[in-house]
Amino acid sequence: MRKNTLFIAIAAALLMSSCASKKELVGCREENKSLTSSLQTTKEDLAGKNARIASLEEQQKGLQQALKAAEQKYAKLQESLDKSLTNASQNNVSIEKLVDQINESNQYIRHLVEVKSKSDSLNMVLTNNLTRSLSKEELKEVDVQVLKGVVYISLADNMLYKSGSYEINDRAAETLSKIAKIITDYKDYDVLIEGNTDNVPITRENIRNNWDLSCLRASSVVQALQTKYGVDPKRLTAGGRGEYNPLQPNDTDLGKQRNRRTQIIITPKLDEFMELIGEAPETEK
Repeated sequence: MRKNTLFIAIAAALLMSSCASKKELVGCREENKSLTSSLQTTKEDLAGKNARIASLEEQQKGLQQALKAAEQKYAKLQESLDKSLTNASQNNVSIEKLVDQINESNQYIRHLVEVKSKSDSLNMVLTNNLTRSLSKEELKEVDVQVLKGVVYISLADNMLYKSGSYEINDRAAETLSKIAKIITDYKDYDVLIEGNTDNVPITRENIRNNWDLSCLRASSVVQALQTKYGVDPKRLTAGGRGEYNPLQPNDTDLGKQRNRRTQIIITPKLDEFMELIGEAPETEK
């Protein structure tokens, strides 16, 4: 009886133990299944995150390359800007210098115009004074002109000299005295006496040719202005041009007559005129 009871108890215990193990096994299986599912989800989530990290790393690499390219482009732009600013500064300096030069040139041109106007005015006054001092008869044999700022007084040889000679005749004395007065009044002018002839050969003692005759006639006028009328000889120059500066062809008597002449050329003193030109106003800085 006791044996049966023990057996039943052991059997019950085994049965109960078997039931407990089965429940635990089922629980373990369920937990394993849940953990497996969770592991798979975690793996998938990790793979997604790794893919996201890889994508971000790729984007970061692209951004770094773009940033490097932008920095290089910026450096080139900065270099170009610096060059442009340097060139602009140099150009501004060049333009300023050019403007200064133009202003200086304009002032110098205005100065020259003023000098020329002054010279022209003096020449016109000189010419008018001389013309008014000459009689109508004298004006028939004396031609007064202003050409390019120079006063030309042309005298016919038949009025000045004895025929075929370089000696001054008495008839020319009054005319020369009037010219001498004008020359004396205008002390800032130099005077060139220039002899001219026609092309007819000269055959006289001590006169070799028309060169000699033209120079001797000019010298006679210079010496008369100096000795008889007191003109400063430092202002006087004598020169001859022979037959080589004709006003008209020498193939007619009228042409030959016009070419036989002596010119008194009155000009501003060259050194003083150049000094006057050089006195251009300085450009204001």
